[in-house]
Amino acid sequence: MSSAVQELLTILDLEPLEVNLFRGRSPQVGWQRVFGGQVIGQALVAACRTVDARLPHSMHAYFILPGDPSVPIVYEVEHLRDGKSFSTRRVKAIQHGQPIFAMSVSFHVDEAGFDHQAFMPDVPGPDRLPSESEVRERILPMMPDPVRRYYERERPIELRPVEYDRYTGKKLPDGKFNVWIRATGRLPDDPAIHQCVLAYASDMTLLDTALVPHGRTLFEKDFMGASLDHALWLHRPFRADEWLLYAQDSPNLHGARGFARGLIFKQDGTLVASVVQEGLVRERTRTPRQWPDPAPPKK
Repeated sequence: MSSAVQELLTILDLEPLEVNLFRGRSPQVGWQRVFGGQVIGQALVAACRTVDARLPHSMHAYFILPGDPSVPIVYEVEHLRDGKSFSTRRVKAIQHGQPIFAMSVSFHVDEAGFDHQAFMPDVPGPDRLPSESEVRERILPMMPDPVRRYYERERPIELRPVEYDRYTGKKLPDGKFNVWIRATGRLPDDPAIHQCVLAYASDMTLLDTALVPHGRTLFEKDFMGASLDHALWLHRPFRADEWLLYAQDSPNLHGARGFARGLIFKQDGTLVASVVQEGLVRERTRTPRQWPDPAPPKK
């Protein structure tokens, strides 16, 4: 198992404090705020720790305040319902005495029924895309600094964008963005761990899709982005350490709020999850040049 994946599993392994109360920590990597996917993943872990014999099928979350990576996050789980088929939990993440995040999670027992799904886009598979070494040698020097720094460090989630040339300035007329994702090391067999790792990864590229129709990216210094809410539905079993296609698009961007959605498929075309997010996509305002006061008129 890679050290980055081990660190991710450590981050997701919350410390129990009391009944329905857990503590999570953030990696000390110099970020100014906690990565949203980390809070989603940790909150889902907290909810799963309070439910037996059933797995989550949907979650709906709101980001309230930026997380402070220098202090732990306390997760408080509220039991809303335990029925014969469904269980519902509400999770609140707290820092400095204030809620920074809130999420509702629904759990469902496995049962039989009708079946249909959307089709996976016809895109090149991960093995037909540039390898890690090719990205580093040929593509990375042309990418923005934040993208380059991400690829240069060891990381728990490997990303292989299909339309990787969007990061070098190419416009995509249809506004669609596809990226293959997987954990960079073998994960334990517990299905809940794979769901929590996917929840973590589902926040990594989605909001940036809102700028694809404009030929821009949140990695540019002219933009600031932040997740406002996040919804994830888990449809079918999967492994997060095997390649999954994250097919994304953005139906709307208005009033500095971008709306993006994604479907996540196994390599054989099985739809395993759906994701929707709205986030802040704000163009940074430039400070106007301060001119000196004009000299008084001569008498």
